[in-house]
Amino acid sequence: MKRVLSGVLLWMAAFAAFGQSPTLEIVITEGQDRARPLAIVPFQWLGEGEKPYDFAEVVAADLTRSGRFSPLARNQLPATPGKDSEVDDYAKWARLGVEALLVGEVSPLSGNRFQVTYELIDPLRGQITGGTAQALVDGALVNSNDHIIEGRSSVVSPNQFRQYAHRISDVVYESLTGERGAFLTRIAYIYIDWDSETPYHLMVSDYDGYNERVLLRSPEPLMSPTWSPDGNRLAYVSFENGRPEIFMQDIYTTQREKLTSFPGINSSPSWSPDGRRMAMVLSKDGAPDIYVMDIQSRRLTKVTDHWRIDTEPSWTPDGKSLVFTSERGGRAQVYKVDLDSKRVSRVTFEGESNLGGAVTPDGKGIVVVHRANGQFHIARQDFPRGNVQVLTQTSLDESPSIAPNGSMIIYSTTYRDRQVLALVSMDGRFRARLPSREGEVKAPAWSPFL
Repeated sequence: MKRVLSGVLLWMAAFAAFGQSPTLEIVITEGQDRARPLAIVPFQWLGEGEKPYDFAEVVAADLTRSGRFSPLARNQLPATPGKDSEVDDYAKWARLGVEALLVGEVSPLSGNRFQVTYELIDPLRGQITGGTAQALVDGALVNSNDHIIEGRSSVVSPNQFRQYAHRISDVVYESLTGERGAFLTRIAYIYIDWDSETPYHLMVSDYDGYNERVLLRSPEPLMSPTWSPDGNRLAYVSFENGRPEIFMQDIYTTQREKLTSFPGINSSPSWSPDGRRMAMVLSKDGAPDIYVMDIQSRRLTKVTDHWRIDTEPSWTPDGKSLVFTSERGGRAQVYKVDLDSKRVSRVTFEGESNLGGAVTPDGKGIVVVHRANGQFHIARQDFPRGNVQVLTQTSLDESPSIAPNGSMIIYSTTYRDRQVLALVSMDGRFRARLPSREGEVKAPAWSPFL
């Protein structure tokens, strides 16, 4: 890497807007035909003038991007009720095959606040019960409305509209799948603008590319962002001082501190599940090995000790082990090390090589960059050893990061000779690209639940 020129300063901007429209745009490429049909009705505006926000548009986009659902187009909706009591015929919704119907209302309040109310309805159950079913409660028959799967109401301000829409998406997703939604999450990534004096940008945005902010601008490479478990900080590698160093930065206050600046390699930071330790790769004692640092005391523990390269550590969900990439067998494969015993065992065997391992949140699988026939693709393997499923068909795939609910993987790939981000569902059925309007993007990291 070239050294930093004398007098060139590192620019930092805490949540400074990078543009009015998002740099990233999600383009779905495969998987909608297998999704479950839903009806997301535009929320009714009960005030005067123009509707302040289209909550249903964001919710429909979220659920489509999950790969699990396929909302009807608005011109296919047979009616536009704002609440369950306005649904005059459940049968016509059931005949469309929709599994659930989302309706809502937005009402103006004083102080530039708004009441947002929504209901998630099972039209088939509503058709059977006629909209009202009775249940025995304390010896009396009462209307149970058991066809209403979920119903909530909140007061929000305009700067909370998009966040609340993602929250609605999370509620709908969890109600219909039993799995927590991950729409109220963020991604960090490296954006590269080759025409800028400081081409490397550490970015943070909502998972869908909106509300993006520049955390750091640098004339030298930035690499390997990783989130703290509370979602408040990022660790990353910077070459701003002419060599790799690991930094830790608060994404709200922008305060940062240097964790390591040892001679040689300082790379691949990875936060422990409890947020107290950081795994990393250091070559200060010779060959690159895996170390774990106690963040508060800065005390280092050497985890591996091998003359070949050990790199890319990632924690198991229980915090008791690390998976890592090693060439100790001749070619890069994923290994696991128990932090108490230091016992190392090999995890991957199929293909020419496997690297960049990340254990799924439930601990049942591992996502890797899998090389076979000279091609690099994202693959999932049952953990610790089991069947391998290749998930992607893109080119030069790398840097996989898993959504906190384990449903999706974001990764870096090549499209039209540029580095872009892409999404694939954990079963490989749904795929999408996140190309940037300009420049290149790489090294994505999905945040924890926020």
